[in-house]
Amino acid sequence: MIRHVVLFTFSKSVTDQQVTEMSAALDTLPGLIPEIVAYRHGRDLGLGSGTFDYAVVADFANPDDFAGYRDHPDHQSFIAAHIAGNVADRAAVQFTLD
Repeated sequence: MIRHVVLFTFSKSVTDQQVTEMSAALDTLPGLIPEIVAYRHGRDLGLGSGTFDYAVVADFANPDDFAGYRDHPDHQSFIAAHIAGNVADRAAVQFTLD
């Protein structure tokens, strides 16, 4: 099992409405991309300093399924509509779940 974690810091101009719309769009991806085994996302709770604004955690059966998700047209459309131009910083990691 592969776990994919992405963290975002939004640009200062991003509104709460835009984040809500992004969240709703993320909710649709598991129904569109069959390679997704599990999918969770949400805003940072503000419990500490130096955190990112938003996290996405996704699980895939294997690296090929992750690549299928990464390159999937619906995922790429989501990035173009909600991430490009709205994110000031991004971090990502993929690792194997034991």
